Order: sequence, then structure tokens, then C-alpha cells
Amino acid sequence: MKIIFATNNKHKLKEVQAVLGDGYRLVTPSELGITEEIPEDRPTIEGNASQKSHYLYERTGADCFADDTGLEVEALGGEPGVRSARYAGPGHDSERNMELLLRNMEGITDRRARFRTVISLILDGEEHLFEGIVGGVLLTVPRGTNGFGYDPIFVPDGYAETFAEMSDEAKNAISHRGRAVAKLAAFLNSRPCCAPTTRAASFSIRSITATVRRWPICSGTCWAE
Repeated sequence: MKIIFATNNKHKLKEVQAVLGDGYRLVTPSELGITEEIPEDRPTIEGNASQKSHYLYERTGADCFADDTGLEVEALGGEPGVRSARYAGPGHDSERNMELLLRNMEGITDRRARFRTVISLILDGEEHLFEGIVGGVLLTVPRGTNGFGYDPIFVPDGYAETFAEMSDEAKNAISHRGRAVAKLAAFLNSRPCCAPTTRAASFSIRSITATVRRWPICSGTCWAE
């Protein structure tokens, strides 16, 4: 089935698609003609996820979901937290974010941290939240070339490798986002599968007008074309 995911980040799309599996086809905002940056200015991770999903739902009237993730460092009182993607300033510059965090952690022996992801799903106008958390420690120097964001300096509890040193499959099996998406998938798959309705929902986005058929969530083989 198709469902709108509030991101155009190719790394995030790849991660979420891998966990959801082939039964789901993620539709991005850009595919719907939504090219502006989706607002995320709430003071909490939950608030950002909810803000983004509601923004898309109001624009399209279609079922959708959004996520927000933060790295919460114990010694920094939970920073960078909700500001993780813009820790070093606007622009989502992962390298600068990581460099600033390492500078702020210089001389600090308590390296405990956790990644936390919250997903906001709007289904038939009702919001559902799903959370995934993974604890670990921060290194003093980056290691690995896979992943993105703070992955090269984060070693999850019980492992010797950073997220950036793991394969995609290994990371998705234990990551914060993987855990949140697994809860999302379990919820979607628990809903009874029904035939598509014949009612068409029309929505306008900027100068683009599209018509989509509203299909109910099911366990995977119902596709809206």
C-alpha cells in the first residue's frame, strides 16, 4: 500500500522502507508537489513529529506519517535533543553538528547518550504516536562511513561498532528509528484488510491538482494507483 512519509531525506527513506518492507510504498512530499520545507519548530521531538504529520494531512487530506529524532546526551542535560539536526545552526550540516558536539564533550568522561525517534501517524484523521529508543555511548573521534548524522560517534549498548560501521541490516535491527518503525508497521498490519472505497479524495497543492483513491490500511497487498 502507499502512504505519505513527511521526508525527502534519502537516507531516512531507505532506512524506513527497509524496515516496513515491500508491502509499503512510501510517497514523499516532493512527489506530491510539496517542495517547501515542512515546518518543525516545536520545542519537543514529539511536537515536531506531530507538527509535520498534521501539516501534510492538512495539505493532502490523505493518511500520512512523520518522524523526528534527537540525540540526547546525559552530560549535556539532554542536548542536542530536539535541535540535533540544526545543532551547529541552520542547514542540516551533519559534519558541523558532530564537530560541535565533540567539542562540547571535550574532557567529559560521562559519554552516555541515547537516540530517540517519535513517529506521528495520522490515519483517518486520528493521530497515533510510536517511540523508539536506543542507548549507547559517544566516542571522541568518528568511526565508519555508513549511516548519517551522528552515527560515526555513537556506539549502541552491547556493541563494539558505531552505527556508521554497521551494515544497514544490522543497524535497522536495533536502531531507534528501526524500533519506532517496527511499532508503526505492527500497528498498520494489525488493522483488518478491506477493499478500497470508491470515494475519491481530491486535493490541491499549490498549482497542482491531484485525485487519489482513499484505500484503507491493510497488511500489505492493497495498492492505490
